[in-house]
Amino acid sequence: MTTLIFDCDGVLADTERYGHLPAFNRTFREFGLPVQWSEEEYGRRLLIGGGKERMASLLTPEFVRDAGLPEDRDAQLEQVAKWHKRKTALYTEMVEQGTLPPRPGIARIIANAQDAGWKLGVASTSAEASVNAILTYAVGRERASRFDLVLAGDCVAHKKPAPDIYELAIERLGIDNAAALVIGRRGLGLRARRRASGNLPAPEDAAAPQRAKSTQARPETHPKTGTQTRKPATPTDSRRPPGTKTAKPQQATAGDQATQDRSGPPTKQDSLLLSD
Repeated sequence: MTTLIFDCDGVLADTERYGHLPAFNRTFREFGLPVQWSEEEYGRRLLIGGGKERMASLLTPEFVRDAGLPEDRDAQLEQVAKWHKRKTALYTEMVEQGTLPPRPGIARIIANAQDAGWKLGVASTSAEASVNAILTYAVGRERASRFDLVLAGDCVAHKKPAPDIYELAIERLGIDNAAALVIGRRGLGLRARRRASGNLPAPEDAAAPQRAKSTQARPETHPKTGTQTRKPATPTDSRRPPGTKTAKPQQATAGDQATQDRSGPPTKQDSLLLSD
């Protein structure tokens, strides 16, 4: 494994809560739109891949009426493009002002990987200007310029959770699937990575560890005698023999190793630490 492919939002920096959400809401206010997203509502909108697509999800008949938007769908999407352009500008200003904290450990991992001669890429469906601004802010202009690939914006027809952007990254980098480790968040990005051709390695979702489960022992009645016997519990995980126990996974956080002074290329454990 000699290649790292990073998602952007929530991986290079803590962007969603402190960047994208305020930029969306400020844009809505500037355009006089009758909506402000709470953190809870925005969390639901994150199930939609892409900022323009999230804005377009507002276009219900009721919203169109209340916002005084044209009824023609193409004209509505032109408005969405204007909103998104302004939102991207506001977000980029926030990045340049240093208001979005880089994720702990990200600069170290990138520096170690580059110094070890690994290929590095970014695969994000956020706007290209936003991604480049975050990358430069998180690791510095010199390190950012050494990335082998930055894919962002509308570079693919289908956004996450479709696997298109990761498949394109593998193609552009000229590597085999097994040579790449993707560092990203759970949710849309995780689903996209798992659906990518060849099943790119992806960090396990530590918030939902898979545990072997056993069926409850239950009495069974003999059809002739009417007597009951108890059938022993059977593990549902066929990979483990009866009676074995499953160790509970450690739930790492991004800060667990960020303060440790380690050198050398990144490992799969590093990717787990950066999973959001």
